[in-house]
Amino acid sequence: MLPGINPRQMKQVMRKMGVQQQDLDVKEVVFKMKSKDLVISNPKVSKIDMMGQETYQVVGDVSEREQDSTPEISGEDIQTVMDQANCSKEKAAKALEESKGDLAEAIMSLSK
Repeated sequence: MLPGINPRQMKQVMRKMGVQQQDLDVKEVVFKMKSKDLVISNPKVSKIDMMGQETYQVVGDVSEREQDSTPEISGEDIQTVMDQANCSKEKAAKALEESKGDLAEAIMSLSK
């Protein structure tokens, strides 16, 4: 807040300017980047709406986390590869792991 301005007056001025602020109840905020994740724990998150434009302000304890490079492979994905490549469950799962979860690449590799 600005020094010398009553918080109540500040809210009134913001409202007159078309600015609305809402505090959100958030447990954790994660920014997924290419090589790592930024994790903000104990966050205080405010959603600010100014003339239809929404922005979020996040304050909290920041830490870094390595991304899990192993993709999650579902049973449905395995079944799709099995059906399309006419192969066993084990071969389909292995092809999906090698293609890092890319269905098309796994099917193509088994269809050669």
